[in-house]
Amino acid sequence: MRLGVVDEINRFPVKSLAGEKLDSCSVESCGLKGDRVYAFYDESKTGWDSFITARDIPAMLAYEAKLSNEQLSITSPDGRSLSWDHALAEELQPFTKRKISMSAYQAPHPEDAKLLSVDAASILIITDDSLRKLERLWGKELDQRRFRANLIVTVDDNGLKESEWIGRTLSVGDAEFRAEGFCERCSMITIDPDSLERDPSLLRKVNEELGLNFGVYASVVKPGRISVGDGVFMER
Repeated sequence: MRLGVVDEINRFPVKSLAGEKLDSCSVESCGLKGDRVYAFYDESKTGWDSFITARDIPAMLAYEAKLSNEQLSITSPDGRSLSWDHALAEELQPFTKRKISMSAYQAPHPEDAKLLSVDAASILIITDDSLRKLERLWGKELDQRRFRANLIVTVDDNGLKESEWIGRTLSVGDAEFRAEGFCERCSMITIDPDSLERDPSLLRKVNEELGLNFGVYASVVKPGRISVGDGVFMER
């Protein structure tokens, strides 16, 4: 059964920095190749609490990270070209009381997803239909970048809800994913990606109307390559 078509592929080489749109991308067993392989963290914390993200420093969203031939480049809000080094950490340090350290997750075995700073599962998918519905509920124009999805899918008019994806295998290009569950949203979505201003009303609306769930997390079943324009199919 065809669910729709891939409209956008987004990769975020550095956790919580702005990312890049891709025409195509290799999918490894731990997610999109190069997705969230760099991160800022607090050495005094452990586990997930150790990550320093735009929840702590909204200004991080104004820095753009891209990978070219596996080389990371970062562009500052004022257009400067930056490297992944301590100068970048020092530039962000005034925005938080937490001591910023930096990690590059170069996994010797890509299947070891624990080495990457991804969230509940490797791939985050949202649909154009869900975006439109939430925009109507919120009553304001909605920028999909707030949700930091890897794939944006334009869905077919088949009446199939995203809740029916859960537990099923999805095929995109020559890769396969398993829809694991919904993404539970946090304050990240309240930050406008351009102005960096917070609007808590969006998170309240997602909580009231959707139980904080927006988008579907998927794990990788079969690595492969995906491209914009690929159909998204679900096993019957």
